[in-house]
Parts: sequence; structure tokens; C-alpha cells
Amino acid sequence: MGSQTIGLLKDELPVEQETLLFSGDVKTGLVLVDIVNGFCTVGAGNLAPRVPDEQISGMVDESVKLARVFCDNKWPIFAFLDSHHPDIPEPPYPPHCIAGTDESKLVPDLQWLENEPNVTLRCKDCIDGFLGSLEKDGSNVFVDWVKTNKIKVVLVVGICTDVCVLDFVCSALSARNRGFLTPLEDVVVYSRGCATFDLPVDVARGIKGALAHPQDLMHHIGLYMAKGRGAKVVSEVFFGTPKEP
Repeated sequence: MGSQTIGLLKDELPVEQETLLFSGDVKTGLVLVDIVNGFCTVGAGNLAPRVPDEQISGMVDESVKLARVFCDNKWPIFAFLDSHHPDIPEPPYPPHCIAGTDESKLVPDLQWLENEPNVTLRCKDCIDGFLGSLEKDGSNVFVDWVKTNKIKVVLVVGICTDVCVLDFVCSALSARNRGFLTPLEDVVVYSRGCATFDLPVDVARGIKGALAHPQDLMHHIGLYMAKGRGAKVVSEVFFGTPKEP
């Protein structure tokens, strides 16, 4: 799909983005969605990029920056790790991020999070991390994390913008609206901290059952859908004290 066509579609489906300023006044948690080798590291698996990908590497860089600030301030972080049992497929996707393999591990630039006390890691075996946080006893690890840390805002980054990120955001918003996530008020998606994969139409035609997935457009649509469900979408994240009016 040409850049001119994508530009026209974006004009028809605009996503107005805000700027997020952290002042320390509102309890905020950072949610990292599936920033694992199997989705982000070149050649790491069936759903990993085949060649270096600027959108994905940019997402990783932004996520690392945020994670370091949150850890320096001992603010809560919740990290989802896509992790599947080898005998349980997830159609329409091929086998990926099999539990216990390097594919299901955080990318090298984020592996240090495993040793940080303010970080909660959650392996999930489904697209939607909210559902993937359910325990057999009916409790939900993500819900407990929000309540225990008294989080009012969650800042979401990760991959894929229009798949796992979007599904999680939609479920979190629905749970908030139903009063299951008190005291959560806002779900914020950082656009430059998100990414999706690229499967051009000419390549998809040669893969049985594949759907074309132009990266730039689907990233935009993911943000558009998230905002339509009630999320805030931001293009910049700053830390500091608000300026006097």
C-alpha cells in the first residue's frame, strides 16, 4: 500500500494525540506488552522481524527509557511475556514464543527488569493480557497489581499496537468502566512506544491464509481503535514539575 493511500486513510481516520507530563502527583504504572524476542528480535522466530525494523526498534528504545525512569523512581511496572505451550496452538498464527525458549524472554535491552523489585512479570498464553492474567481461582494478577499499588493511570507500550496492545487496552477499559479496576482512572497508550509487524500485500499473497498487514497503517488503526474505546493516546512523555500557568 502506497504512502499516499495511507496518508489519505489517516486523514479520514485522524488520531489526535496529547502530551503526557509526569509530575509525581498521580500514581502511575507502566505496562509493557510482549516486548520479547519472538516479536522484536530479528530472526528470533516465526513472528519475529526478518530484517531490522525501524518502528519496532524505536518502540524498544522508548520502552527502555521509560522502564529506567520508572525503576529509578521505584514506580510499579507490569510486563507481559507471550508464552505458549507447544501443544496448544493460537490460530491463525504459527507456533511462536514457546514457553521456556528464548522467544518468550524479554529482549536483551530489557532483561535487567527481571531483577528489579518494582517489576511484576506475567507470562501469558493468549493475545489479551487481561484475560491472560486470570488465575485458576478466579483472581486476576493485573487487577491485584492495580489495586495493591493504588494505580490511577496505566501507561501502555509494546507490540503489536493493533493486536495484543489493543486487546489488553480494550479489556482494561471495560473492566475500569465496570468498576473492577478501582482506583484506575485512565489508560494511556504511548504511540512511539508501540509497534506492529509488517506484511505487505504482495508478500501476503504468497502465503496461504495470510492477511496483508501494512505496518504503518495498522499501527495507526490500532491507535485509532484504542482511542475510540476510551484510551488516551499520547505522542510525547515528559517527566518533571508542571509549569505555572
